[in-house]
Amino acid sequence: MAVPPLRPEAAATLARGAVIPAHPLALTAERRIDERRQRALTRYYLDAGAGGIAVGVHTTQFEIRDPEHALFEPVLALAAEELDARADADVVRIAGVAGGTAQAVAEAELARDLGYDAVLVSPRVAGADERALLERARAVGEVLPVVGFYLQTAIGGPVLDRDFWREFASIPAVVAVKAAPFDRYRTLELVRGVAASGRADEIALYTGNDDAIVADLLSEFHVDSPTGPRTLRFVGGLLGQWAVGTRAAVSLLERAQRAMGGDEDAYRELGLIASDMVDVNQAVFDPGNDFHGVIAGVHEMLRQQGLLDGTWCLDPAEGLSPGQAEEIARVRLAYPDLNDDAFIAENLETWLR
Repeated sequence: MAVPPLRPEAAATLARGAVIPAHPLALTAERRIDERRQRALTRYYLDAGAGGIAVGVHTTQFEIRDPEHALFEPVLALAAEELDARADADVVRIAGVAGGTAQAVAEAELARDLGYDAVLVSPRVAGADERALLERARAVGEVLPVVGFYLQTAIGGPVLDRDFWREFASIPAVVAVKAAPFDRYRTLELVRGVAASGRADEIALYTGNDDAIVADLLSEFHVDSPTGPRTLRFVGGLLGQWAVGTRAAVSLLERAQRAMGGDEDAYRELGLIASDMVDVNQAVFDPGNDFHGVIAGVHEMLRQQGLLDGTWCLDPAEGLSPGQAEEIARVRLAYPDLNDDAFIAENLETWLR
């Protein structure tokens, strides 16, 4: 079967590099979708200059697929409606798909029908080995272009070696890969695997390492390929961290692009804020408690800024860790250039209309 092509505008955006926030889920206290605030989030990301939106991913909560919630289609549809209203062809629309092959293919078909450009395939599949993950990616790739995903083990991702990524990148439908193992060695293995596939020129590398955003964007990976030595780099980010401070993230990526083009001032500026970004991420993602508050932390930042009404998650066991809200308030005060407070305050009423 022919591989479905990526829209030219979306392909161009992916290739040049973009800020792609992982879209959160806005809920009421009754844990029902808050449509008004869900739409406001999408509007925020678009007005902030995001080059794409990823919906139905980990930050959106995998539980949206559970029968008792049945939110997968409504959540994707709401984002699609806002994207359609904006009519910006350059914005990449990515839907997360999960589960075994049959479920992932069905979700990809729904995403296609709603106008999404590509799917991010979650590697968190109970009982699936590397061969099963590859076969699933091939099947999904017959529906929509595929974005690979190396998910950190702390939240259920498997360890995937260089050979896996070489074979994964060899699938013609793969157009990008998100590296989020939160591990420098495993990140390098992914890059080496993509290079070894011989398709590095066709696959955009995106960082998902929320704890190493600046380091990834400023790194050059000197790797081997079938045609000889290559230098690869991350061109953008698809990040839960960029679900907050999105306008600041757009500025950060622009500086990274200038720095990699030889702008020494931009390089120095990024060096000065690299550890600040890690501090912000530590407050939001809650690594000190094994990432227990990772999703609620994103919600809390947005709640403090007025975009969300609370930190409710579909799983009642998920929530903020003790002291996490105070840590988020601290980093908001400490790093105003990274949190979008002023931008959100100026536009919040319009987004919540």
